[in-house]
Amino acid sequence: MSELVKVAVDAMGGDNAPSEIVKGAVEAVLSKEQIKVFLVGKDALIEKELSKYQYPSERIEVVNADEIISNEEAPVMAIRRKKQSSIVVALNLVKNKEADAFVSAGSTGAVLVGGQLIVGRIKGVERPPLAPLIPTVDGVSLLVDCGANVDARPSHLLQFAKMGSIYMENVIGVKNPRVAIVNIGAEEEKGNMLVKETFPLLKNCKDINFIGSIEAREIPNGMADVIVCEAFVGNVILKLYEGVGAALISKVKTGMLSTLRSKIGAVLVKPALKKTLKSFDASRYGGAPMLGLNGLVVKTHGSSTSEEIKNSIVQCISFSEQRINDRLREYISNDDSI
Repeated sequence: MSELVKVAVDAMGGDNAPSEIVKGAVEAVLSKEQIKVFLVGKDALIEKELSKYQYPSERIEVVNADEIISNEEAPVMAIRRKKQSSIVVALNLVKNKEADAFVSAGSTGAVLVGGQLIVGRIKGVERPPLAPLIPTVDGVSLLVDCGANVDARPSHLLQFAKMGSIYMENVIGVKNPRVAIVNIGAEEEKGNMLVKETFPLLKNCKDINFIGSIEAREIPNGMADVIVCEAFVGNVILKLYEGVGAALISKVKTGMLSTLRSKIGAVLVKPALKKTLKSFDASRYGGAPMLGLNGLVVKTHGSSTSEEIKNSIVQCISFSEQRINDRLREYISNDDSI
């Protein structure tokens, strides 16, 4: 068996904690032999959930943490005061090299703040972005940033493009990934001040394959591999993506069950339709990694089910095996523009 990838999981974070978190962790270790999970949180609650499953006990370890950080708490204050929270304890496992990665469906603010304060940024990284994979007709694209840096500067977006390119090439295997900036038109002179100031930086950067602007409607068609924007725009794109997808699936199901004829047709097309719809399910690609930290921090949706938790844990394998942090550190240390 290859070297274990150790993942610290916030068992108390998210709307469905701890049941779905624990279930996802069990599913992850059953699906991949090279994973070990540290389930961090209130040990009695975690052990109760674990008792429902059969799993290799040597690859799931419970780490007690008595406190929980809620979504309503101020992130900086919570990270500093709640030293025994599941988020802080788990992040310290990554900081101390006891774990290779951290996964949480808990407070986004606390994860972002904790990632930077506890795990720490790679030297030279200005702002670590959240970078989820989103489905397209051709496969996936990387959306950078989707929630970490609302007030980004042009230099931040330039660095997002560089880090996103390294991620797509080494983790996803996309050679010379196409980079585009989100805009309201294809013309170079369009956009707000941030886009207008960032565009020439991307255009003149020799380290990325910049193809220009991309409009939101072009994103699902896979027109770019790395999609660059600040967090406000990125989060709107991500949430609309998810909402429209869910609405379309609901309408398709309703339509297919509306008449006897459509029900008969549904039986015939169900296998192909199910496969097609699954390929456009964002949850199958796991959570959003924070790029540019000294360890891997992955944020998943607050409403994550076991499937997304499992996929978020499993995605840590390729990140670790491809040594993405080392590649980013090496690249940034040699980047003359920093």
